[in-house]
Amino acid sequence: MSYCINPACSQPKNPIAVNQCQTCGEDLRLRDRYRIIKALGRGGFGATFLAKDESLPGHPACVIKQLRPAAESPHVLQMARDLFQREAKTLGKIGNHPQLPRLLDYFENNQEFFLVQEYISGATLQQEVRRGGPFSEAGVRQFLSEILPMIQYVHSHQVIHRDIKPANLIRREQDRKLVLIDFGAVKDKVDPTRANSTEQTALTAYAIGTPGYAPPEQMAMRPVYASDLYAIGVTCTYLLTGKSPKDFDYDPRTGEILWRKQVQVSEHFANVLEKMLDISVRHRYQSAEAILRELDLEPYLDSLAQNMAFQSGNPSNSGPLTSPSDNLGEPTSPSSPSSRMAAAIRARKERSSAKSAYTIVGGPGRGLQARSSGSQSGLVLSPSQVGNQSAKLVKLTAEDLKTSYIKGKRDFSMQKLDFLDLRRTKLVGANFTQSKLQKTNFQGSDLSSANFGRANLAGSTLRNTILGRAYFNYANLQGADLRGANLNHACLTNANLRGANLSGADLTGAKISSEQLAMARTNWSTVYPNGKRGLRQ
Repeated sequence: MSYCINPACSQPKNPIAVNQCQTCGEDLRLRDRYRIIKALGRGGFGATFLAKDESLPGHPACVIKQLRPAAESPHVLQMARDLFQREAKTLGKIGNHPQLPRLLDYFENNQEFFLVQEYISGATLQQEVRRGGPFSEAGVRQFLSEILPMIQYVHSHQVIHRDIKPANLIRREQDRKLVLIDFGAVKDKVDPTRANSTEQTALTAYAIGTPGYAPPEQMAMRPVYASDLYAIGVTCTYLLTGKSPKDFDYDPRTGEILWRKQVQVSEHFANVLEKMLDISVRHRYQSAEAILRELDLEPYLDSLAQNMAFQSGNPSNSGPLTSPSDNLGEPTSPSSPSSRMAAAIRARKERSSAKSAYTIVGGPGRGLQARSSGSQSGLVLSPSQVGNQSAKLVKLTAEDLKTSYIKGKRDFSMQKLDFLDLRRTKLVGANFTQSKLQKTNFQGSDLSSANFGRANLAGSTLRNTILGRAYFNYANLQGADLRGANLNHACLTNANLRGANLSGADLTGAKISSEQLAMARTNWSTVYPNGKRGLRQ
């Protein structure tokens, strides 16, 4: 289909082969190369369309943003023109980042302005939550580990995005990486020593971002880098609850979002979110790097991985399932203070788990959760079973697991999944914490961002498997076949890799020690964490 972009056209849909609109006669190919396929969205300053570039082989898809102000006054037209020119300038400056859309073209046609950008195929985080339910704490931590380095890069180019929200974050289909879109509200950082009232432009006055996600100083037309961090914090509350900012209550005295009673997260993570969402710019985190430093506690993450459960919309119906860990090579006497802290946290949780019985219940977007034995029906573990590592759970079949995943379930922690045939299966972001996966066949599957903390994967087949950003802390991968696996930025800290075959595996950016690599099998085609092939670090 060809789509007419003339706003006055009553029948914009046309056959694919025609070059002039059959209703209004408007040209259907911009610059004699871009054929509009369909409308994607409209705003106060313009419209966005999906198009094909017919000047290139294969006619690749692209996104075209058309300047279309709601008013026709010269003042508004100039403001919208400035907005588009700023977006083009920004995309040209920062578009080399692999998780930001590239600017392909920018032109004026019949006194209208057009931006042509790379088309990102995938679902937004807003769509993910609507389809699969809220994220777990670990899922939100994973989100932060992706977006914070991206925002750090944007800020390093003296750019404030000003419109970060779930609808502007797309999980790219081909590699499952997050991509930040819509730079129409960006603002170049103004040097405060040179700022004055004459620098407050009409553009700044209108392009303020999305209410609820934008903090007070941004709504007052004085955005700073920390304004983007506030929007990321609000996005985290949406991911944890499925509620947009307008659905939360606010403190009438301070204007702060009352979110803490709506989520069940660790105290440490709640404190991080609270500081991100502080109304006062002075008390908020000042950089993405500061948040990354606050969250970079591997032993704590290990403790979290044991107790991960997806939230439901009703916090009274969800909670972490605590249980003892499988000892897969963890040191018995942690030497560092943070390791000792993590061990103490685990021990405290294990002691508390023996005090009462729990009902394990599942649900789309929630995974396994714990309820008291007086709760609704489900699999009930007695106190002795909770304290017993050999407590039996019903073993899922490969088809059971695939069906559950398609229906939205992501938590398969503490399950018996050994010997299953899960070849070429999409299980992105699944949680297999402490699960039994000996000799399970994942060959050719997409397991990016999956959590295998403390899982037993001895002898498993992970050949040519996508494991980007997967989490293997204290996992047992002894004898596993990882030939040709994509382990970009995977966390393999403390994993047992004795006899694991990493020939041809891509470990670019992975967290793995030289001692672990020495225990595994590698060859000339192995790509090491430093990006070099066939050479030791």
